[in-house]
Amino acid sequence: MTKFRNMCLSDKIYLSVVYLLMAVFVLLVLYPLVYVVSCSFSSPSALVAGKVVLWPVEPGLQGYTAVFNTSEVWTGYLNSIIYTVTGTILSIFVTMLGAFPLSRKEFPARNFFTGLFAVTMFIGGGLVPQYLLIKNLGLMDSMWALIIPSLFSAWSIVIARTFISSSIPNELYEAAAVDGCGYIRFFFMMVLPLSKALMAVLALNYATGMWNSYFSAMLYINDASKFPLQIILRNILVQNQVDVNNLTTTMNITDLMEKQYISELLKYSLIVVSSIPLLIMYPFIQKYFIKGVMIGSIKG
Repeated sequence: MTKFRNMCLSDKIYLSVVYLLMAVFVLLVLYPLVYVVSCSFSSPSALVAGKVVLWPVEPGLQGYTAVFNTSEVWTGYLNSIIYTVTGTILSIFVTMLGAFPLSRKEFPARNFFTGLFAVTMFIGGGLVPQYLLIKNLGLMDSMWALIIPSLFSAWSIVIARTFISSSIPNELYEAAAVDGCGYIRFFFMMVLPLSKALMAVLALNYATGMWNSYFSAMLYINDASKFPLQIILRNILVQNQVDVNNLTTTMNITDLMEKQYISELLKYSLIVVSSIPLLIMYPFIQKYFIKGVMIGSIKG
């Protein structure tokens, strides 16, 4: 506070404007999150009536009860955890394995493969060829149909290559090579342990994409017992929607209104339920995430 008083008028105005804009930005980011959580704990009637503004109105657990009373939700949670953990670990390994040779200047095809990988960032084979490839490989209705296509990311390899080139000096390999260390041993003993910040960034990116993915599961998974959480939640939401075109005079209007109210409440409860694992994971890798993003931010 004393330092602020000693500033000239122009600096005070500048800092005041900056702090004001930051406060507005924080409110714009936090309000939707608080609103979603408040809606998920409010009663269905209060939610539909538009009474929820910031805090829960007539708090209750109707939405969460409706979600977790469905046994498929727990199966979907387990499947998503298996898919996400397996896919993230394999994706990080494949990314690091691809980025390490590209970071070595003595690798003769370094520029060729870098350009080849970069092409895939702008040109894709399309949905139909990918579906036929998965089908011909015999991966339909298996977890590998969701994991294998997402193992490789050209953008992540570029980030990883830049990180390794800028953070791990070549002199370290030369010193290790004097003691008889080869590339493979150097990769596992030196590169991976020194790339924790990078792997934290990759883990968050891959895990987020894998956890939130549902379109691939809709295409390749037919067995309901293998559905990830996102498909289960989507099915719950669809099943609780009321189609006004199918209404008849014999239907109980009260039951229809209650179902519609629950459907609105489920939208917010499902958002919270599907976001909890990522929210729990992020604080543990936050320090590595910030460091990894800054170091890998310059491409070269």
